[in-house]
Amino acid sequence: MNPVQTERLEGLLRTLGHDEEPMGMFYSDVEPEAGYAPKPGVLPTVEQEARDEVDWKGLWDNFSCVFGQLWLARRKRAAAYFSRERFGCLGCAFFLGFMKPQLNFIVHYVSMGIPGIVEGERYLESPERTRQFYDIMDPEPAPRRFCVFKPVSQITAPDEPELVVFFARPEVISGLHQLATFVTGDFEVVCSPFGAGCANIVTWPLRYRAQGKAKAVLGGWDPSDRRFLKTDEITFTVPRAMFEQMLLRWDQSFLTTDTWRNIRKKVEKSRKTWDEV
Repeated sequence: MNPVQTERLEGLLRTLGHDEEPMGMFYSDVEPEAGYAPKPGVLPTVEQEARDEVDWKGLWDNFSCVFGQLWLARRKRAAAYFSRERFGCLGCAFFLGFMKPQLNFIVHYVSMGIPGIVEGERYLESPERTRQFYDIMDPEPAPRRFCVFKPVSQITAPDEPELVVFFARPEVISGLHQLATFVTGDFEVVCSPFGAGCANIVTWPLRYRAQGKAKAVLGGWDPSDRRFLKTDEITFTVPRAMFEQMLLRWDQSFLTTDTWRNIRKKVEKSRKTWDEV
């Protein structure tokens, strides 16, 4: 970010009453010098699965959620990053573009499980419906070796954030939600589709962008990921162009009115309730 954008972001966050800088996501061939990432592992294929050559124990022992790594990065204002070698979980590997198709075991695991082998998460009603979901998502292959998340002010040229992810509670999210509509004029600019946590902060926003749609995506609904979010916290992801418009135009919006100043009182009350002041 340039100095003007950094100053505009500081003003926006101050007006929202939010004390956490959003994370920018981008793909890069350069591994961050420091940051949080899953331990190295071997990413299996459906062909290996069909031949019963997948090291399931190794995969489970090495399990690491995208949101877990992001939680560490957020606390330390550092980078979190992922790759084919550092994928953490098969959901991350799929949704961030490092593998597809998704393994049949995961299709069953996300739905009703496999009797006598694994209990299902029961997020979808059947393996058939789950496979349909993965087929619809169909993430584009990762264009570079690493998927990187950093506080946006730490991203420097030649890198630029493709997406910007806010982590916040509903009062702050309400400001971001309405601001997204203000700067786009799109009454349906905010979407909240089904998906894993990483799907809603990466895959869905990129999918909308590929369709030529500028959409903000609400997320953080996946119960499996919520342990890595603060109580009552959800995510709000926007493409870079929308983020830049939000920085440019926020002080022309409702955020400068008494209506928002009254909401700020609720933001401050929430922070006091959770002992964050």
